Amino acid sequence: MSGEALTESTRRRLSGRQADTVRRLTEAAVEEVRATGFDGFTVRNVARRAGVAPATAYTYFTSKNHLITEVFWRRLSVLPPISAAPTGPAGPRERVVAVLREIALLVSDEPELAAACTSALLGTDPDVRELRLRVGRTIRRRLLTALNPGADGRPSPEEARVLNALEFAYAGALVHAGMGYSSYAEMADRLAEVAELLL
Repeated sequence: MSGEALTESTRRRLSGRQADTVRRLTEAAVEEVRATGFDGFTVRNVARRAGVAPATAYTYFTSKNHLITEVFWRRLSVLPPISAAPTGPAGPRERVVAVLREIALLVSDEPELAAACTSALLGTDPDVRELRLRVGRTIRRRLLTALNPGADGRPSPEEARVLNALEFAYAGALVHAGMGYSSYAEMADRLAEVAELLL
């Protein structure tokens, strides 16, 4: 895990000890959601599982949505850089498909966590909104890098249109999977089809 993910929370920089507490809470959150699903999930039960006082857990996470969104953010933030090397995907279309697949499959092998992430990411509390912005910026940056590895962060007008369409496709697929109309694995396949059509 990157040093930034270990020492930064939504609201503040963390000391080593605080970062360890946050790590324990996020790991316990995954275990708890597997055991109870998102409906039965509480920050208090996660704190108990992590061996942390509930009051301490609430100093880092204001809600269950905040905690689960942090889990998703941490998984996303440690994905390896996009490769434009000859051993990596050959062209923009292949790289974009690879990026969409890796993002869609971040939680696909854990159905309870996947459903929890979908619900949590739609939360309205300020900490979730902040993490959602980070998630969105990271996904956009990864897609832009896949489209044009030499881009300096400013897409061309054509790239911007493709990025917007890909982001809408991803957001729609996330909601579609969250409503139970498809699995996250199916979502990855459908996103690949959309990317191939766009590119």
